[in-house]
Amino acid sequence: MKNRFFCAVALAVVATSFALPSASQEVADDSRVVVNLTDDGRALYNPNMGWTMHFYSNVTTNYGSRLAPSDALDWFEGCSVVYLRLPWSYLEPEEGVFNWAIVDTPAQRWIARGKQVAFRFTTSENWLEYATPKWVFDAGAKGVRYTWAEGEKEDGLSVDPEFDDPIYLEKLENFLAAAGKRYNGNPHVAFIDVGTYGMWGEGHSTLGVWRGGSYSRMTPERTMDVVRKHIDLHKKYFPDVQLCISDDVSGPEEPGKDFPATDYALSQGVSLRDDSILVQPKPRNWFHSELASKFWPTMPVVLEHEHLMGSKERGAWDDELLCQSVEDYHASYMSIHWFPDVEWQELSETIRRINKRLGYRLLPSRVEYPKSVRIDSFFDVEWRLQNVGVAPCYDGGFVALTLKDEKGGIVSVLVDESFDARELEVGEPGKAPSVERSARFRVGHVAPATKPGVYDVYISIGDRDGTPRYELPLGDSDGGRRYKIGTIELTTK
Repeated sequence: MKNRFFCAVALAVVATSFALPSASQEVADDSRVVVNLTDDGRALYNPNMGWTMHFYSNVTTNYGSRLAPSDALDWFEGCSVVYLRLPWSYLEPEEGVFNWAIVDTPAQRWIARGKQVAFRFTTSENWLEYATPKWVFDAGAKGVRYTWAEGEKEDGLSVDPEFDDPIYLEKLENFLAAAGKRYNGNPHVAFIDVGTYGMWGEGHSTLGVWRGGSYSRMTPERTMDVVRKHIDLHKKYFPDVQLCISDDVSGPEEPGKDFPATDYALSQGVSLRDDSILVQPKPRNWFHSELASKFWPTMPVVLEHEHLMGSKERGAWDDELLCQSVEDYHASYMSIHWFPDVEWQELSETIRRINKRLGYRLLPSRVEYPKSVRIDSFFDVEWRLQNVGVAPCYDGGFVALTLKDEKGGIVSVLVDESFDARELEVGEPGKAPSVERSARFRVGHVAPATKPGVYDVYISIGDRDGTPRYELPLGDSDGGRRYKIGTIELTTK
């Protein structure tokens, strides 16, 4: 991303260190203190990033069925979202009769711990007779009966809708309207997939070459019309939620970056997800990292690796490639796509490596401030900021210093509004560009009453009013996303 703040901003390339929590302090001269801060390497829990646990991966037993009702994967470092991907027929078994408990029950475990939930509602599943509820077809919607890998058959095991059938779309819109009342604008929802089109919600039926059903007969024009309809329905009922769509709507193995379907998604503020990481062995380990380059500068990109053991059985799994996919896609989210205890046991060190890069990672690597300040007088603070992750900090934020007394009481909150963390550029591992800033503050001007003494200094990044929003990779937290970096003396002289 281009940095718009050219005035008073110095750019440099600074090596990133993943050391133990530390804040080294030195005296710059008789009057100022320099604090050097290093990344402690731990997983961060911040908006728009993290590991997403497939509690339901279409099939309800995959993969949350072995978890105790109290288990929200606090032990799986970096797991911030529970992902619930289910057929529509499970959520609306009868017209107008909804089974929200199937998703709300596991979701509440994560929400109770300050985490989030994500959804995909599918209407086509090759393992289930009716992913779209049977009552939709009974109402007159056209469908195609088929058997997976065998094509259309009168006695086929599964039924797919015609994805642009008017009756189907009418009933689907009613369902999405009901879901929108519950989940649009809900702060606990991280994202929702546009997943009502194509096999498993991935849009495979646009091609039809190796899928069951009649969709190989669809013209490109009809296919594009269907994609627009499904995107538009989701935008209508989830206008305040980050939406995502599978890269496969543009062809699962077609490389490139300019496709009508994903271009339309981008124009509507719908981000990209790739569900096919490590499905096939190298060099076919993924196909659309170039396509992701159109999305990640402005919206979080979601990655889903293949079912772990399925990928290993086919010889497609590679820990290094999993890490590389995060780099190539500038991913904000990565899946837990197997039973999570097994995945953690198999991949814990790889997961920890990914956590040092996944999403954004805001690091104030250097702070310089006066040793002593007279109350109600101006003083200057300098700092160096970096984003050592792979993705931008999409919501942005502002650096704040907070002074606290010995009881933890807040004495002063000082915010630099001149630079937004959204503007921090990302770089390769160990090469994150830095931005150096200088801000002028004043403590105790007019009010509140401020007594002389020595106070603890904390740094945070968050809202313009000084409310911390982001975990930083630093030690010595106050439990409220502020991090102690030293002390300062306030005087009356």
